[in-house]
Amino acid sequence: MELGKIGVWFFTDRLDAKQAAETARRIESLGFSALWIPETLGRNPFAHAAWLLANTERLVVATGIANIYHREPGVTVQAQKTLAEQSNNRFLLGLGVSHKPLVEGLRGLRYGPPVATMRDYLAKMAASPYSSIEPSEPPPTVIAALGPKMLELSRTATAGAHPYFTSPAHTKMARSVLGPEKWLCVEQKVVMETNADKARTLARATARTYQALPNYRNNWLRMGLTQTDIDGEGSDAFIDATFACGDAAAIRNRIAEHLDAGASHVCIQPVHRQGRFGEVDWETLEALRL
Repeated sequence: MELGKIGVWFFTDRLDAKQAAETARRIESLGFSALWIPETLGRNPFAHAAWLLANTERLVVATGIANIYHREPGVTVQAQKTLAEQSNNRFLLGLGVSHKPLVEGLRGLRYGPPVATMRDYLAKMAASPYSSIEPSEPPPTVIAALGPKMLELSRTATAGAHPYFTSPAHTKMARSVLGPEKWLCVEQKVVMETNADKARTLARATARTYQALPNYRNNWLRMGLTQTDIDGEGSDAFIDATFACGDAAAIRNRIAEHLDAGASHVCIQPVHRQGRFGEVDWETLEALRL
């Protein structure tokens, strides 16, 4: 798989199927190498990935991430290998343990110890039979990894890691754990707005969705932020560490910081400057086109 250096991370759930396909084609035409799609409460990410792959030619479609609590390991292997074979190896499986409030509170499932649960899931995937035509190369898997233990599991059991909502300093730490060979696919939220106050206001509206989730909070504390930084509106230090704000040059500089720190791939998530969640800010992507 030729993953490339720069991709796009985007929620497509508020786009209908035709709009989502058009969005994927346009992202491909701008030179971005991958489109990362999440799994929350909307579309099945594997069914949607099949649609996006069928409507593009070169774009890698990656799950960022598929929730391991939503399907047993053998079913995930079936989906992964089916999509890889159908797309000529353009499907990248990103897996994650999600968050306890979502798994237990929303789905009514038992949330296990994250690293042990992921390790067991990956082992069961590896042992799962598959009787159809195999893809021409083993399909890669990355896992949502923030802390050292999950990053170590990424190194020993997968093609690499997909950290979400972090910083270049975290990227440097992650690379030191992963070693030189593994993929490090980092997500970076971007706000193309030169007015710092306005940019931070937009960033804070986006951050609000994540601030109470324990896995992110624990990682931000490991990054050196404080409870005071994270709580409420979020301090300027919190926003500036985790968002790339400014003009296209400033955003490119942040991407370069990640790459210099050891990222192998940076997937940018554009924050819409009019606050229209679910709509692509095409001016941002056009300005950052490759």
